[in-house]
Amino acid sequence: MAVSSSSVLFLCLLSLAQPLHSLSASPYLFPSTLFDNYEKMLTTFRIYMYTPQKPFTFTTPPLSLFHTSLLNSPFLTQNADEAHLFYISFPPDLSTRSRARLVRHLRISYPYWNRTLGADHFFMAPGGVDSSSDRNAVELKKNSVQISIFPTASGDFIPHKDITLPPVNPSPLALVQGPGNDTASHLGFMVWDGKLLEYNYLVNEMKRDPEFRIESEPSDHVDLVKDSKFCLFLYGGEMTWMVEAMALGCVPVVLVDRPVQDFPLTDVLRWSDMGLLVRTRGGLKRLKAVLNGVGGDRYQQMRELGVAASRHLVWNLEPQPYDAFHMVMYQLWLRRHTIRYARREWV
Repeated sequence: MAVSSSSVLFLCLLSLAQPLHSLSASPYLFPSTLFDNYEKMLTTFRIYMYTPQKPFTFTTPPLSLFHTSLLNSPFLTQNADEAHLFYISFPPDLSTRSRARLVRHLRISYPYWNRTLGADHFFMAPGGVDSSSDRNAVELKKNSVQISIFPTASGDFIPHKDITLPPVNPSPLALVQGPGNDTASHLGFMVWDGKLLEYNYLVNEMKRDPEFRIESEPSDHVDLVKDSKFCLFLYGGEMTWMVEAMALGCVPVVLVDRPVQDFPLTDVLRWSDMGLLVRTRGGLKRLKAVLNGVGGDRYQQMRELGVAASRHLVWNLEPQPYDAFHMVMYQLWLRRHTIRYARREWV
């Protein structure tokens, strides 16, 4: 009997409930508590959603999938008094002034915002929200949990509070094919769309080097990924196939000249053990030195951890255990304990 790709993926996700005996290290920051806490989340976590002022739809795939999955999940409650967090849903293109008016409306119409000044609330914005001098907009940005899409500009993302969604993989069937061969023909592979002009010099250097394979818009790059040791990504560029690369055993390398603090599932996964951040200022010479400096044992461990972690970054139309939707919910669950400010009566 034929088994569908979704069924295979479901079985892979179920296997994560068991210890990863085959790995020499864990892809998780806190492996001893993750699975027990996850089960507690499934049975106890509740979210109250404010009714949007006007009907709208999210057009960006990760936001749309998360929003729809939440609406159809048992996490949602109609009883605000039993909620741990409160979801403010508004259109991605809503202006800063309109967002401030919305928060003012919640402050006046409901008792929940003022209890924490918005710290137990969350909202979604694809690229994050900007700053404002309005008190309501300031509290939304600084106190409430923002859910945006990876990558998000540093000024629009607050580490330890905000969350990014994993990108939606463009070719989900590749995720169930398993990792590639241990021997690779190319040191690095990258999809280059030509949009980030400041990286032109480095990309042109790689194009002239036979150890690298650069493609503009390959129709099917699965074989190229499986035949490369490292898959290169320009921070702020095309990142949608990063999960696919990890699932196929290609170690992700993010080329960036500043610290990156907005990786998806940053509260769950050990990104530093399964990928590399490399500055571009040293050019191709420095890049090759860094990549060639990753020894055999370390490289193999990075590959294994990346394959294991990729299972948590997969989106499904119908959420499955331990997939992207549930792990984002887990990150929200970790943020359920907030400071409740005492009500002050002004005289």
